[in-house]
Amino acid sequence: MSQIPHTSAERPVPTSADVARLAGVSRATVSYVLNSTSAVRISEATRLRVREAADELGYVPHAAARSLRSGSSRMVLLPAAAVPVGPLYSRFFNEFQWALRRLDYTVVQYGSLGMGPDEAARAWAELRPVAVIALGGPQLTPTGIQLLRRSGAKAVITLAPEPVAGAHALAMDHSQVGLHAGTHLLERGHRRIGVVIPEEPGLEMFSQPRLDGVRAAVEGGGGTVVPLALSYEEASAAALAGRWRTLGLDAVFAYNDEYAMLLMRALQDEGLDVPGECAVMGADDLMLGRLLRPRLSTVQLDMATGQHLADLVERVVRNPDGEPERHDLMIARTIAREST
Repeated sequence: MSQIPHTSAERPVPTSADVARLAGVSRATVSYVLNSTSAVRISEATRLRVREAADELGYVPHAAARSLRSGSSRMVLLPAAAVPVGPLYSRFFNEFQWALRRLDYTVVQYGSLGMGPDEAARAWAELRPVAVIALGGPQLTPTGIQLLRRSGAKAVITLAPEPVAGAHALAMDHSQVGLHAGTHLLERGHRRIGVVIPEEPGLEMFSQPRLDGVRAAVEGGGGTVVPLALSYEEASAAALAGRWRTLGLDAVFAYNDEYAMLLMRALQDEGLDVPGECAVMGADDLMLGRLLRPRLSTVQLDMATGQHLADLVERVVRNPDGEPERHDLMIARTIAREST
């Protein structure tokens, strides 16, 4: 019988024992060096020899095995967002991940599309993360949070309209965005105001509070608010602009800057003067909005820094039995420009 030769993919996986033999040290020393343990004094020459041996063999520590030995991990699990996120939130998430990495955490994004809340919590718990930061994906329940805590998660932090029992809460009051937009348009003399409601799935958790905020500002001042469904497509914006004059609206809060720019271009293509016939306002204060003519009025969202959230993770991991905290992630303020 002929024997199939071993390929490089079939070679044994190098172990810490292999590294120890090549470097002429104990396995404990290999563990101390490669796990960056500072409690044990090891000479720089020995550290260099261990790292060179690990590089030569292609050895990396086994994170799961290390977690089993220590009873915890340095893994922070971030469920992947199930909704479209704009540049503002993407920038915040990137900053947050960099801050966690500087604190020596390993960040893992988990795709949970199609999972229910408790099903997702069980899947996340299998990885034994030290923290779960649910900024996107399924909204956790008290049952799911208890499961994660029993599985070793010391910090569970949620972003939800209401706090969830057992978890630390991050809050973004999007009604304040609508309130600022509605107040500004009302102060500019507008009384019949459209509010764009994106048709893209998953954005209801942002669009509905923004609509409520505009209503709170405008209806109390004698104005009228008209919800307007809009997809993030040129054809959808053109169709809405084509019937704009029949709506009798003199202003629109277009959910955010991206939808505002899409709709403003369509309104101008239809021959409407902005802001003469219709004022247009967005939110997020994107750079592109400042490059339009007329320049786009907006609601600027001042987000907490990613470092602030990373520090919260570190604090909760170190003190997992503390009282749940609540933190506001953003402050809204109006930026008035030529479009209103």
